[in-house]
Amino acid sequence: MRPLGLEVADIFRQIGPAYRRDHAAHLSRGQRCVMSAIERCRTAALGGHVEQCDACGHQRIAFNSCRNRHCPKCQSLTRAQWLDDRRRELLPVEYFHVVFTVPQEIAAIAYQNKAVVYDILFRATAETLRTIAADPKHLGAEIGFIAILHTWGQNLLHHPHLHCVVPGGGLSPDGQRWIACRPGFFLPVRVLSRLFRRLFIAQLCSAFDAGELHFFHGLAALQDPGEFARYLAPVSRAEWVVYAKAPFGGPERMLDYLGRYTHRVAIANSRLVEFDNGDVAFQWKDYRHESQHKVMRLQADEFVRRFLLHVLPSGFQRIRHYGLLGNRSREAKLERCRRLLNAPAPVVPADEPEDYRDRYQRLTGVSLWDCPQCKHGRMICIETWLPGSAPRGPPSATA
Repeated sequence: MRPLGLEVADIFRQIGPAYRRDHAAHLSRGQRCVMSAIERCRTAALGGHVEQCDACGHQRIAFNSCRNRHCPKCQSLTRAQWLDDRRRELLPVEYFHVVFTVPQEIAAIAYQNKAVVYDILFRATAETLRTIAADPKHLGAEIGFIAILHTWGQNLLHHPHLHCVVPGGGLSPDGQRWIACRPGFFLPVRVLSRLFRRLFIAQLCSAFDAGELHFFHGLAALQDPGEFARYLAPVSRAEWVVYAKAPFGGPERMLDYLGRYTHRVAIANSRLVEFDNGDVAFQWKDYRHESQHKVMRLQADEFVRRFLLHVLPSGFQRIRHYGLLGNRSREAKLERCRRLLNAPAPVVPADEPEDYRDRYQRLTGVSLWDCPQCKHGRMICIETWLPGSAPRGPPSATA
């Protein structure tokens, strides 16, 4: 049975100091910051406040969160707000899910050049989808989509790929018609794959020529142009994996999907099974064997190493919007789409100050106000304290 409350933070707190000491030469500043944030999250180190029920007097401590996007505990409100924003952009059409991935040889380059290569992955994917969709032989329309970067597989190894969520159709070139794709079919994946491979490799070579790529350790030889070209030769001929999953069937099902895939980190706390004798056990799906549910056991150092593989460069945007959903003209183009589809305009909530607990309840249906003791009182903040200090009195519980 999974230990109650076992978290990635527990593993980091126990072995973090030794891990940082033993791997000092290989840890980036960003990885160190992520480790520190997760270790300190919702502890006295970040401060907090004391809440008291206005009915029964029950008290509890609420520690502040680290708000780091790599922390498994700090994404629920951000995710809920993002989904609420996306709900107002929904169109009454079928939605599709297309995944773009790169060969392992490219993934190896990506790990040593995250910002550059991940950005190429976004650009090549976006150009591929928009080019093929605009071709009259396929759809002949301007489309819009959301692209979400994942860098992990179920086993936590480095596996960069993009999940793209696309409405099933788009605007005609003159903007006067909505052109729908065939039911259950978006665009041919073989055509997408070939163009994606060509665009990606061309942009990767341009980055190499511009001196934007750097190679270390086992890839150090790729600094030589001849070695770099030889390394890419077999990859340029191989089939790259682009696949379309079954369509969502409608906008609400698409939102359910986005709730599972956005604002995720490499592993959720709920997948942890055991942390004992220096080993970490966690649940995973083996997609090579019919998605069987299995338990993987790793030494704690290896578990931490795999987790840190997925720390993104500072400021890197892992969710991006393109075409009709691009930030620059999203509102105007979505308004035109709704008019052509006879869809009602979204209801926009009044822009009024709102306590985060009220917002959380509105977006998730879960109340942070309710007293866990008497079930009908309201938890009111009676004291706050700064990071590193402690509350004056001993509350009866923590949260």
